[in-house]
Amino acid sequence: MSTESVSALKIALAGMIGMAAVMGIGRFVFTPILPGMMDGLSLSAADGGLIAGANYLGYLAGALVASGGWGAGRERLVILSGMFASAALAAAMAMTVDMSAFLAIRFAAGVASALVMIFLSSIVFDRLGRAGREGLTALHFGGVGLGIALSSLLIAALLHAGADWRQGWIWAGIASLAAALALVGMVRNPGPSGNRIAAEPPLRLDLKLARLVLSYGLFGFGYVVTATFLVAIVRLGEGGRLFEAWVWLATGLAGIPSVWLWNTVATRIGLFGAYAAGCAVELVGVVVSVTLGGYAGPLIGGVLLGATFIGVTALGLQAARRLAPHAPRRIIALMTAAFGLGQIVGPVMAGYLADWTGSFVLPSLVAAAALGLCAILVANIAVPGRG
Repeated sequence: MSTESVSALKIALAGMIGMAAVMGIGRFVFTPILPGMMDGLSLSAADGGLIAGANYLGYLAGALVASGGWGAGRERLVILSGMFASAALAAAMAMTVDMSAFLAIRFAAGVASALVMIFLSSIVFDRLGRAGREGLTALHFGGVGLGIALSSLLIAALLHAGADWRQGWIWAGIASLAAALALVGMVRNPGPSGNRIAAEPPLRLDLKLARLVLSYGLFGFGYVVTATFLVAIVRLGEGGRLFEAWVWLATGLAGIPSVWLWNTVATRIGLFGAYAAGCAVELVGVVVSVTLGGYAGPLIGGVLLGATFIGVTALGLQAARRLAPHAPRRIIALMTAAFGLGQIVGPVMAGYLADWTGSFVLPSLVAAAALGLCAILVANIAVPGRG
């Protein structure tokens, strides 16, 4: 293997480790820990939704902050600072029982995860592009599924040992710290030939682009309900605490190859067709998770969630760049904002509806309807000569 290939593989693995820590663990470990917090602290589903919403609001704020040019040349510092902050903030969740503190900590953790994701992705894309190894981006995004899978195994082990929700946060922080230390020697700033911040023309929001942006916001709203409350759904169904961890493990394992899977689908049916199909598949998973019952419903729902949400998220950004090739940073910022708004509203809505109805059936059906509209909005978008 050539030196260039080894370097490309190394940065893709660094991306996987970083995404596993700040996204798979830093953002989504809340899902398997939430039921224990609800039981131990008498939190309502609405409380859980507010905590999740605070994290997604922080993610949106971090994405907007990262969209400026201030970080050029400081990428490594931002990434490592965000990684260590994410680890400390995870552990900090175990040090309080105050709702205001939970909201503040998860907001800050959302900011850190966005900064790491955006700056690390920029380095990974730059290096892989120059090496002609763009296919390794699937390894980078697979880190989200890997982090979810590892967090599920961690929580399963803690449950088996009789630990409470506090231990879940502490060990999540320790795992994130280990990842941060691993990245110290693996990440460096882009070289002089790397992509630098340059002025872009104004973004022209035509009908196709407006439909895609709206669809992406609905996708953020639709996926996040199950992503936030899946383990709580299992607990309400009395599936057992270890089964909760196995459902989340299945979600993570399905997520690892999802970007590669949906990119393969896109080569067969086109980028926008694959995006719409992914939304439709996720719709099925959301509905099944609350209607099929028993062990099968949540397990199938988890697998379909993991197999779609990371891959479709990546497809949406690819589609945006396809429609606005001359303003890639502007359109990604707009897409991220729409996605972020959907993520903020989704768990808050779901929490309040769950408290009102006594189950997650109605909020999940609302989320499924949003995913259906998401697919309809993009299904017939075509770019001449590009799918």
